Amino acid sequence: MSNSAADRIASLPCWQGKIDIEPLSGGMTNLNFKISDGAVDYVVRLGEDDPVHLISRANEIASCRAAFEIGVSPELVYHEPGILVVRFVDGKVFDEADVRVERNLRRIVDLLQHFHRALPQRFNGVAVMFWVFQVLRHYQNLLTQGGSAHAARLPELARIAAQLESAVGPIDIVFGHNDLLPANFIDDGERIWLIDFDYAGFNSPLFDLSNLASNNELDDAQEKAMLERYYGVAADERRLASYHAMKCASLLREALWSMVSELYSRVDMDFADYTHKNLSRFESVYAGYKNHYH
Repeated sequence: MSNSAADRIASLPCWQGKIDIEPLSGGMTNLNFKISDGAVDYVVRLGEDDPVHLISRANEIASCRAAFEIGVSPELVYHEPGILVVRFVDGKVFDEADVRVERNLRRIVDLLQHFHRALPQRFNGVAVMFWVFQVLRHYQNLLTQGGSAHAARLPELARIAAQLESAVGPIDIVFGHNDLLPANFIDDGERIWLIDFDYAGFNSPLFDLSNLASNNELDDAQEKAMLERYYGVAADERRLASYHAMKCASLLREALWSMVSELYSRVDMDFADYTHKNLSRFESVYAGYKNHYH
């Protein structure tokens, strides 16, 4: 942790006394710290607007507030430009294996149902629209303009993205989280909390569901059970086709996100390796999708 980050955190006016600062792992678009302020613990997130990845901190703040009001996320207690302070949740931070536990997966699906429908009722202001196919077009443009090492693949990936967008077809609109990594779920023993709203915005529920599945490597039976619990009816072939097209798009978005990060990110991470892994995952899932639906 840099002295400048520690000094900035220590100078915030929300503390009651001398604080202890502990860096937290994770966070590919921000820095996170656990703060002990007497008997109360908080998490501080340092991060500015990120136009490259379409992150608006104003949108994140509004999402965080609304998520607290509907009972799914800890309270936002303070913010100023580049800083959010939320209450610390003492619980089990999920990994992929935790998400795949049948009881946990049911609870997560129920949480998402509530989040998707209830959050817009509490959101103040104009929320963003996170349409993954427009995000892919944005990334394609950045990669072309930035002289990406992956430029030769971009025309082919753009054609695939256009085909997937058509295959998804008509959608419902809900308020999505849009970044359902396992570490964004915390189980305190009584309920599961949802955190981190960098990419929150209106979207199809299929994106959160497919993003949940791809980030946590759900198997076919788990995916079908997830869809049927969310929608309350058997998953017919049309819904399954739309869902699997969106899943391919979710994986492609992660690969292009990493390609863009190779060019622009200042985070100390091997993005080239992350790109390779996610592009391989996309290619494998897309090959299965083509074999089944074409």
